[in-house]
Parts: sequence; C-alpha cells; structure tokens
Amino acid sequence: MNVADVIVDVPTMQTNTPYSYLIPDDLKGRLETGMRVVVPFGNGNRKVEGFVVGIGNLAQDKTTTLKSISSIMDLSPVLNNELIKLSSWMANKTYSFQISCLLTMLPSVMKAEYSSTVELIGEIDDKSLANRFKKQQVIPFDEDHFSKAEMAKLSDLKKRNQIKMTYHVQNKAKPKTELAILNQITDFAEVTQEISKNATAQIKLLKLLQKFPDQPLIQRKIVNENAISISAINNFVKKGFVKKIRVEKYRNPYKHQIVLNKPKKLNSDQQIAVNKVDRAIAQHHDRVFLLEGVTGSGKTEVYLQTIQHAINDKRQALMLVPEIALTPQMVGRVKNRFGSQVAIIHSGLSNGEKYDEWRRINQGEAQVVVGARSAIFAPLKNIGLIILDEEHDASYKQDDNPRYHTRDVAIWRAAYHHCPVILGSATPSLESRARAEKGVYDLILLPNRINQQSLPQVTIVDMTQEIEKHGDIFSTELLNDLKQTINQGNQVVLMLNRRGFSSFMLCRDCGHVLMCPNCDISLTMHLDSHTMKCHYCGFEEAIPNICPVCHSKNIRYFGTGTERAAQQLEKLIPEAKILRMDVDTTKRKGAHENILRKFGNHEANVLLGTQMIAKGLDFPDVTLVGVLNADTGLDLPNFRASERTFDLLTQVSGRAGRSDKNGKVIIQTFNPDNYAIKLASTQNYEKFFQKEMELRHLADYAPYYFTIKVTISSLSEHQAAKEAYQVSNYLKGNLEKDTIILGPTPRPIARVKSRYYYQIIIKYKRDQNLDQALKHVQQVSQKEIRKGLRIAIDPEPVNFM
Repeated sequence: MNVADVIVDVPTMQTNTPYSYLIPDDLKGRLETGMRVVVPFGNGNRKVEGFVVGIGNLAQDKTTTLKSISSIMDLSPVLNNELIKLSSWMANKTYSFQISCLLTMLPSVMKAEYSSTVELIGEIDDKSLANRFKKQQVIPFDEDHFSKAEMAKLSDLKKRNQIKMTYHVQNKAKPKTELAILNQITDFAEVTQEISKNATAQIKLLKLLQKFPDQPLIQRKIVNENAISISAINNFVKKGFVKKIRVEKYRNPYKHQIVLNKPKKLNSDQQIAVNKVDRAIAQHHDRVFLLEGVTGSGKTEVYLQTIQHAINDKRQALMLVPEIALTPQMVGRVKNRFGSQVAIIHSGLSNGEKYDEWRRINQGEAQVVVGARSAIFAPLKNIGLIILDEEHDASYKQDDNPRYHTRDVAIWRAAYHHCPVILGSATPSLESRARAEKGVYDLILLPNRINQQSLPQVTIVDMTQEIEKHGDIFSTELLNDLKQTINQGNQVVLMLNRRGFSSFMLCRDCGHVLMCPNCDISLTMHLDSHTMKCHYCGFEEAIPNICPVCHSKNIRYFGTGTERAAQQLEKLIPEAKILRMDVDTTKRKGAHENILRKFGNHEANVLLGTQMIAKGLDFPDVTLVGVLNADTGLDLPNFRASERTFDLLTQVSGRAGRSDKNGKVIIQTFNPDNYAIKLASTQNYEKFFQKEMELRHLADYAPYYFTIKVTISSLSEHQAAKEAYQVSNYLKGNLEKDTIILGPTPRPIARVKSRYYYQIIIKYKRDQNLDQALKHVQQVSQKEIRKGLRIAIDPEPVNFM
C-alpha cells in the first residue's frame, strides 16, 4: 500500500516524528514529496495542514489503522528535497519542531487558514439556536456568529451528537490574474475577407493575432499600447475568433526604471578578493570567505562581480542584507547590474508581492535573489554563491521559533550546493573573526577606501561638559558643524538609537514613573500621536496632564528620542530640512525607500534616525555624521554590548566622506574614555578585536564558550519561577561538571505582554549530555503548554533582554 509520511501542523502537539497516511487512489502518481496536504488528525473529524516529507510502501496488514489523506493543497511541490533536509537539520540544531521550520520557509500567505462550521443533526431544546439553524443550515463557528454562552451550549450539544462540526483548511495563497484573449482562428485569410476595410481596430487586432497566434494577449495592453477598442475585442469574441481567459500576473515590487550599468574597474585588493571567490565558484568549493573591509572599501562591487561569475557558471546567487532600510539601495544596484534576473524578498513587500517573487524563484525565472533574513530560504535550485552583507548584524538571528542564525543556514546551503559563502563586514562578529584566525574561514582584507579618501575625522565630545549649555541633545561643536555643512550645500546624517519624544514620564512630587500595565518598562512619549507607548507590547494611552497617583501637575518628561531631537533641531537651525527615519515613520509600505529617495534627491539636508541609518547607505554629499548619544546600548545586560556599540559607531561613521569630499564625525557621549567608543573613533577593528577577546576569555563567553539560553514564561510569576528551578535542577543533574549554568533569574525586563520570564544561561565547550538533556526539556515544553507555561531554547542568543 502507498503511504505518505506527513509532518502535521498541530501547535499543542508538535513532534518531529512524521505521521503515516494512506494515499487514496485518486492521488496515486500525483502526490509528491514537498507538497502540502490536508489530513484528518485526532479522534474527531478535525482537519489540519501537513507537509509530505516522504512516500513509501507498507504491507497491507500494517495499514489497517491508518487514515487517508483528505486532499492536496498544491499541484506541485512547494518545498524541494534540499529544503526538507534543511528543515530537519534546523529543527535539530535550534531545538525547535520541524513543522515550524517548514512553515518559516514559505511566504506567510502560504500558511493555511483554519476555520470550522457547525450543522444541526438532531432535535434540540434551545428554540433560539434551533431557529438560527433553520435560517442557515451551516454556520461558521466563531465569535462573530455565536456568543460565548452559545458556543458553550454548542460544545455540550456536540458531546451528545446533536450537532456536527466540520473543520476547514484553506489555502490563502491566490495568484493575481488579469484578462487576456486567446486566438481561435485557424484560417486567417478567410477571416480577413469577412472584416470591413473601414474596421481599422479589427484589422489591427487581426494582425496582432497573426503575429502571436499561440500566445495569450493581455487585454489591458492591447487597448493601451495598440489603440484597439474593447468593442473590437468583444466583436471578435462574439464571432468566435478569440476567447477570453484569465492568466496569472506577477506583482512587481520594483517600480523604478532599470538602467543597466557595467562592472567598475577594481583596485588590487578588490581584484584579489574577486579572484579568490571566483576560483571557489569554478571549483564548486564550499569555502567560507570573511571579507573584512573598511567602510567605503568597495565590498558591494566585489559582490556584484562574483555574482556575475556565478551566473556565467550557469548557477544562481543569493545575497542578503540585514536591514530592510538597506534593501532599496542594494536592490537598485543589483537590478541595475542584472536587470530582470533579480528577485526581491523582504518584509516590506505586500503578501501578494512576496508570494509572486517566491513563485518566480521557485519556477526558475530569477537567477539572483536579494533580500533580508527570510530570503535565505529562497527556493533556488542551483546556487553558485551566497553573500551575507554586514554579517555581524544581530538581525540575522531569528528571535522566535525556529531560533536560527542566517549565517549557519547559509553555510549549510553552501555545503549542499558546493558553493562559496562571502561574509562581508567592516566590523566582523568576534565569532567569525575568531574562526578566520583559526583558518576555519578564509580572511580577505580590503584595508583602503576605493576613492583613496582617508577615513573621516572623528571627534569625541564629552556631554557632561555640554549638558548645561544646550541640554542633552546637541553640543556646541555639533551645532556649529551642522550649520556650516548645511550652508555649504552638503548633507548630514544624525543617529540617535532611541525613537519617540522622551523615554519616560516622572512625577516630581511623588516620584511615580508611568509604566506599561503589561510590561515592566516605562511608557515612551510620542508627541506626533499624542500618546504614551510601550515599545514591547504596543500598549498606548493619552499623554497625562496630572500624575495618576498623587494628582500633581508637576510632571516632567526625561530622556531624548528621535522625535524630540528633530523638533529641537528645527528650532536651533531653522534652515535644516529634516527627514526622520525610525520605526514610527517607516510603518507604511515603501516608507524606507521613499525617505531615502527624498534624501538622495536633496529634498532634505538632514537625515535623522535610529540604527537603521547606520549601515550600508551611500550618499556622496554626506560630509557630516553626528552620533547624538553613543551610550544608549553600552550599559545593557548583554556581554555583546561593547561589540554592538563599536559596530554601530564604526558603521555610522562610515557614512561620511564616501566620495571626493572629506568627511567628519562627531560622537557625543557621557563615557568618552570607554574603549569601544575610543577605538570606534579611529575605526581600529584589530585593536578592538584583541581587547574584546581578552575580556570574553576572562568572562567565559563566546567565542571561547558556546552559549544557550533557556527561557521559561507564564502568566503567573510563581509558576514561571517554579518551573525555571525545576528545569535548572534537571540540567544541573544531567550535564557535565565543566558546563557552567547561570540562573535561573528573572529576565532584565521580567514581564512583557503580561507574561513573566525567567532565564537560564548555559555556557559550555563540549558536553556530550547537553543535546539529549535539551531535547528532554523540549519534549517537556509540549506538555506544559496546556498549563500556560512556555519553554524556549535559544542556541547562541544575541539578546538577553
């Protein structure tokens, strides 16, 4: 008997073991590995989505208890064999479930939508409900159609078999279509005789059909581009000369005109880098290259020329950038080099655009894919090169299940396809640079800027001396340089890694700080929306005029965000035309690209934003960069805090002086002697690497130790703490003595979205018992879900908040 192995989507009963289902006769020969199917699950008639991960045969006597697949959701596989194998590897490496990995690989619109309906099949006493079913025989079972009391009654009726509940699994993914006509004429000479010589539109249409006799012609294009009327088309339909059909239409997320450009001449360092990667592409070698180049050293041109070599080798290329803000500029460069061969995948696209770009890739119509983290799962079938630009960036790590790092997935896919990986950065992660030191990665250096310009001049301003003059936002030196830069017709980039107007509200009489009711964090004031917002759960309320505790009017707002900085700058320098770029101003689709386009067109002379403006942006007239507060990330409870600060300051400094104009950077700080800030001011990565490695060695952290974070959360603090201690005791009793276990302790922000969080940190070099112990914790987590407990395992976490 033909049997399919199916990984099912059941959130409360996840497992990495597939279930076996009989393949019904009507699906035999049609069902393939990688297809999505609808299958019955459990004792009732519940239906769920599943992925076919294998097809085989079983003896007749072993299939008697198996259920059959109900239906298929796809006509062809949505996941190839590589991605199915990758999902299994990811589930094992990230201590997650394979179904989560499989769903992560698809556009969100391809995730099934579940619903249920109820139907009366017996007599019931409740006349109100009985009358409802007389009017509508089958009713959706949801809160829009039934009250909670009625839903409880229906639950009792189901137990007595008086109603029937049917579960539905719907495929949300629907291609966009448009109207087209298809030729039905076999004898064009005969039809020509029938058409009047005065019917010019019909004659035009006939010639068009003769030119493309077997190709669907889009009605919209026929009318707009050939000046043929709808009535002429409808006349041909009536006569049977053509028939109208609907054809699929790809949504195009790239609206700009493509201007193809030629490769640039490389300097000697770039040429060495390209030659090394090209050899690995030609030899089908899965080497990992760490391309360490100072800001403005021409890493992008290295990427483009090695991509061309992969295409010349009849293979495909995958290029990732960490921030959606970087995507428009990078996509423009890649599109202008490779044209329509390029597909785009990132969170700023609509669901329909993501789906269509995914289909283009899956059908082999794109040779180059550019995108953010999720693009690593692009269904390319013949990859010749994978590139991670700004490889150090924390956004390459997924925060939710499955908690993968994009770099690890890229290296796995490169090994599968026998192709090289380029990890590019001006400030490589310590883990990557340490691997390069050991020879695990091949280190390639680009030590100079391509325009022979020196790195920008950097000044560190001690804000403890400046705060009395202009407050805590702008120093005298930065204000003077701002005015001078604007007067010279040049542009400025200002970074403040905190959005909003002020970071908290304080009553000066009773000391009350306005907190989020759901999280252990203060609310942030946003003047543009006149609200106090929580940046963790989204809660917001109106800005208060009096203290909610003592009713005093003596309340003050402290801290500075991008909104307040923009407002104050407008007052201090009226000639400043400011564009603000943060989470609040980039919510709408296309907002990132729109802001960068305006800045590039000189519609503004100041770009003020959070860390999203720090990396990758290239504007030739930016000659001044100001960091308004270099300390925002320094004191966070994270062993990577100094590394993050160094990276961010180095990257944002690199936005200045990228063409033939000299650049200047002003870093404002309350910690001018901090080593991360001082070394970032000279972009001295080598010295920072040595210093930070010494500190990591003393503290037993990465890259000397591997790290795993286990987080336990519950709506009850007592329950979370109790479970955390049970997990901790289990780990201490089952792991090797050399393994370090820290905690459990409440998370630095202990309550988020009304859930209490405790965490355990595991540090180890080698522990043969660790994998089995964590998989036991993973299985326990499934049993605890129904109690409201959640247990998350995060290998190599980048955040501890």
